[in-house]
Amino acid sequence: MFEGQPKGLYALALANTGERFGYYTMLAIFTLFLQAKFGYSAGETATIFSSFLAAVYFMPFIGGVLADKYGFGKMVTLGVFIMFVGYLLLAFPTGTDLFGKTLMFGALALIACGTGLFKGNLQVMVGNLYDAPEYKDKRDTAFSLFYMAINIGALFAPTAATKMTNYVLGLNGYTYNAQIPALAHQYMDNSAGMTEQSAATLEALKAAQGFTGSTADFCQSYIEKLSEAYNYGFAVACVSLIVSILIYYGFRNTFKHADCNAATAKVGQTPAEELSPAETKQRITALCLVFAVVLFFWMAFHQNGLTLTFFARDYTQAEASGVLGMTFNVFNLVLVAILVYALFAVFQSNTRRGKTVAGVVSLAVLGALGFQYASREETVEVLPQIFQQFNPFFVVALTPFSLALFGALAKRGKEPSAPRKIGLGMLIAACGFGLMAFGSMGLPTPDALAQGAEVSLVSPNLLISTYLVLTFAELLLSPMGISFVSKVAPPKYKGMMMGGWFVATAVGNYRVAIIGYLWGGIELWIVWSVLIVLCLLSALFIFSIMKKLEKVA
Repeated sequence: MFEGQPKGLYALALANTGERFGYYTMLAIFTLFLQAKFGYSAGETATIFSSFLAAVYFMPFIGGVLADKYGFGKMVTLGVFIMFVGYLLLAFPTGTDLFGKTLMFGALALIACGTGLFKGNLQVMVGNLYDAPEYKDKRDTAFSLFYMAINIGALFAPTAATKMTNYVLGLNGYTYNAQIPALAHQYMDNSAGMTEQSAATLEALKAAQGFTGSTADFCQSYIEKLSEAYNYGFAVACVSLIVSILIYYGFRNTFKHADCNAATAKVGQTPAEELSPAETKQRITALCLVFAVVLFFWMAFHQNGLTLTFFARDYTQAEASGVLGMTFNVFNLVLVAILVYALFAVFQSNTRRGKTVAGVVSLAVLGALGFQYASREETVEVLPQIFQQFNPFFVVALTPFSLALFGALAKRGKEPSAPRKIGLGMLIAACGFGLMAFGSMGLPTPDALAQGAEVSLVSPNLLISTYLVLTFAELLLSPMGISFVSKVAPPKYKGMMMGGWFVATAVGNYRVAIIGYLWGGIELWIVWSVLIVLCLLSALFIFSIMKKLEKVA
């Protein structure tokens, strides 16, 4: 799995890990921040969230065009500095007035522009490493490893955001409660219009926080301090970017040769493949067809930061115990991931010493997990954003299984093509939201819940299982799609075509808001069923054009 890969892969992957850690730390609490600080409705939050995601994934197209002309490395460096300024502004505490909103939206614009210069161009350089004949057959494996590195950063992000939020709240004498922000805004906007039940709940929560002043003062103070806590969470991203750029320049010699575009190739740095106009058109057409399909996947998948987070906050039990409770500690998840890799090493190592070391590590990890279980807390508090750690954990833990499976199929000549994997990913994504639809039957609508309707909270296992299934889909679709683009894109348009992949992602992310608009008076199982239908239709389309895609793959 790791053998025979160029050293530049690991340098670029680690640089991306640092940047993604900051991004996902910010994203884990972003929608909660919008509703807590500004009191935005679900629809307004969905619009801002989806527009930001769309901008983040659209800007790589512009970044790719610029990189095709000026160079990939220059754009990556510029992108890091622009992102840093954006996160710094987002971490700056402000009021809820026009200045505060303007500063926030300006920060989001800078983050999107910086990501556009950084993300796609870094991935193009990864692809360039595998243009060499000796590495050509390792491209798919490389992008799976690269994608795994991204998710290592994302794995720790929700915990970092949660720890920082809880720490800052604790300094001000508060603890986090998911019900308070919405009730506080209701009180501040129209206290007379609150139902007796909502008002009584707010008073009980105020007493539980140990606040002895007026309800109005409590609402204003809690919102202010919670917003400030989120600001500190955003500041974590600034630190992660510093680490990222240090890694990038510290190991630049390992991938410097991959920082080449068609212009530099013409002067002899790297020979470029010559394509006829007809071949170029055929490849671009095939890529555009794939882009048309994957946008529906991202529309469904990135509900993790919107409606799935709302579901975690409003419909899911806020406590867990036993083995389930252990899964909400990121340290335990890291131990499980290490165990997976150690066990694979036991069976795949070519030397007795390697097998022995891997076996010792496996036993040590099992002992650590046993100790963690014996010393666990009876119950663990479950915050809504923490569920977002499960998707990156599953990516990291399942990548060896994915590589082993497709490696075995490749040896038999039966490995599915990249387009076929994408189609299978869409089918599996539909199954993931099928779980949500089944588990949501009988639950009150969000509007009914806001009016005081009683709800039987579901087990956290529902969301964890959904993230597991969606991760299977993601592993088939995202790294394989990026690999497909890097392989098929005409040399003169590599940056642009990688940007095109992100444009498709951007359109999908913008459409995330559609499901947010449905979040209100519609039965939840119907909301999830919309995503099921879209995934199934996308799978049907890609299988209908499979021969055309496999012809250029």
